[in-house]
Amino acid sequence: MSVARTLHRRRRVATAAVAATILAGAGVVSAGAESGTSAARSSIAATLLSAELRYTLTSAKDSAAELTDSGYDPGAARHGVDAYRLVYRTIDAKGQPATASGLFTVPRGVQGRLRTVSFAHGTGVHRIDAPSMQRKVFLTGSSVTYASAGFATVAPDYLGVGTGPGKHPWMDVPSEATASLDLLRAAGQFAPRTGHTLDRGVLATGFSQGASAALGLGRALQAGEDRYFRLGALAPISGAYDFGGAEIPALLAGDSELEPRWRVVYAAYTLVAFDRVHDVYDNPGKVFRDPGVEELFDGMHTGPQMISALPRTLDELLTPYGRDLLARPKGGLAAGLRGTDSVCKDWKPKAPIRLYMAQGDEQATVRNTANCAAAFHERGTRVSVVDLGAVDYQKSRHLGSNVRGTAEVVRWFSTLRTGGNR
Repeated sequence: MSVARTLHRRRRVATAAVAATILAGAGVVSAGAESGTSAARSSIAATLLSAELRYTLTSAKDSAAELTDSGYDPGAARHGVDAYRLVYRTIDAKGQPATASGLFTVPRGVQGRLRTVSFAHGTGVHRIDAPSMQRKVFLTGSSVTYASAGFATVAPDYLGVGTGPGKHPWMDVPSEATASLDLLRAAGQFAPRTGHTLDRGVLATGFSQGASAALGLGRALQAGEDRYFRLGALAPISGAYDFGGAEIPALLAGDSELEPRWRVVYAAYTLVAFDRVHDVYDNPGKVFRDPGVEELFDGMHTGPQMISALPRTLDELLTPYGRDLLARPKGGLAAGLRGTDSVCKDWKPKAPIRLYMAQGDEQATVRNTANCAAAFHERGTRVSVVDLGAVDYQKSRHLGSNVRGTAEVVRWFSTLRTGGNR
């Protein structure tokens, strides 16, 4: 099922849930009616619940220092930055009403309409591994880069991360797209309070997990999922776009270019996260030699805690059934992968698009990018693939691709007329 069809189905479920709530006299109509969204999403989504100023970078010099301290290129910094945490209504991976949080950053000293960037972050396992929860770390460097360059920037925390309830449905592109789109809507409601309005052309970018999320958002925008916002440009970085056809085979390959520890991490997270949405296994003992592995992805363990507790090899991690399931997906896993792997298939972006990658990526095989570009080319879409070269951040080419990629993307976005609108 494509991302667009999945979004439509989940909206129908959400609408039915809201209707039942209204009939029960819960009184949620007024908040949704004020949101100005389509009838299918009224009463639950795109409603701003709260806004909190998280921090201020007073001047361009302060922004540049923040970026430098975080390991990012400060070259595009022209403004100070105000950073807000927004909490808003959305829908969860089952189409039920939910809340989520995200970071909204705007440049200081600029009033009026701002070009709009949506940045989707990479994989984390703890609830605070989210842009609105931490400052001056890898997570916020991209947001500060775009805002200090003059863009309004939204960065969703995703479902089950940040302040939102529940557990995170990792690599569930439809819910990443709705969380991203509903944050855009909430930011559009809040922006006038900061003296700004948001340009309708959304420049969508993201890293790793967020690269697929950015494509999911782009597809939703192009399909007309919102009355105001539309797709201006796409610039995903180092994504696992062909998760079932390229990434999982690379995780399982004996001669894989991926680092062994990340092969174990992503194999485990795939089974746990996809089971949350698609019912992959009856009990964790069926796929993991130690059923306690599932608890490591509960949102309360840090990355180092999770990595240190995981076994060192796939043979120690997986039962024969678990390994075979990854090698030959079926049932719920196969269904989930069809959605995740649709981000580059069955649609033709009408906006400018560049895919960024780095040779030697130890976490996301570069075949993901090659396969994505090939899928778009087959449908007649002109795609530029940008090899970022030998990059490094904390001894990781994967992380380094985001640092260098952000510097490249902000320069490209700055050349696009009126936020990429045509």
